[in-house]
Amino acid sequence: MSNATHTRAANSVLRALSPKENQRLLAHSEQVNLTYGDILCEPGKQIRHVYFPNNGIISLLTPLDGHESVEVGLVGREGMAGVGLFLGSSISPVRMLVQGSGTATRMKVASFRNEIKRNPALQRELSHYLYTFMAQVAQTAACNRHHLLEKRLARWLLMMHDRVRSNEFHLTQEFLAHMLGVRRVGVTRAAGLLQEKKLISYRRGNITILDRKGLERASCRCYAAVNDIRDSMLN
Repeated sequence: MSNATHTRAANSVLRALSPKENQRLLAHSEQVNLTYGDILCEPGKQIRHVYFPNNGIISLLTPLDGHESVEVGLVGREGMAGVGLFLGSSISPVRMLVQGSGTATRMKVASFRNEIKRNPALQRELSHYLYTFMAQVAQTAACNRHHLLEKRLARWLLMMHDRVRSNEFHLTQEFLAHMLGVRRVGVTRAAGLLQEKKLISYRRGNITILDRKGLERASCRCYAAVNDIRDSMLN
């Protein structure tokens, strides 16, 4: 992961700050490239940086004894990875894995803590984000327990689509199975059903969203439920 060219952050939390606050924060941070598959932090390890994705995506996974890790949250331009620091903990409870290549604004722990102390606006924006993120985690847990894989996959693809803001992205069957906590054969079957309905095109790990509205109808209610909570925080 190397330094990226410095540009104005596209991250929603940072863009909500005043120009002066944003400039001060960016002066104590760096723009970095996020590369697909990179592990930014492991569970039980010290958090060394927080990340405000611009167009990259970070998956948060929790390990299970005897099983592959399961995704519990997804962070894109709407939030920050490393929220434990905001809550006063320097130990990560999850693995932070880059799921979509892009860029992010990265801050060291000391700089972030100093900024939190002096910046009420950043505190407010992170509090709002944390509330919606908790809703996402809770809804994901319920969704994984009760809903059909086809609907879960549709929900997950919609979440990715929101964050990458592109109709095309790359995700292998193995990676999707890892994220959804199922076997690859299940992903193959679910993706095939969505493809038969002409909602997506899926070939060799390349996914294209063909019908966004149709994908929303194919998803479970969990996708809309989290969006409703997020929208209520903006009003």
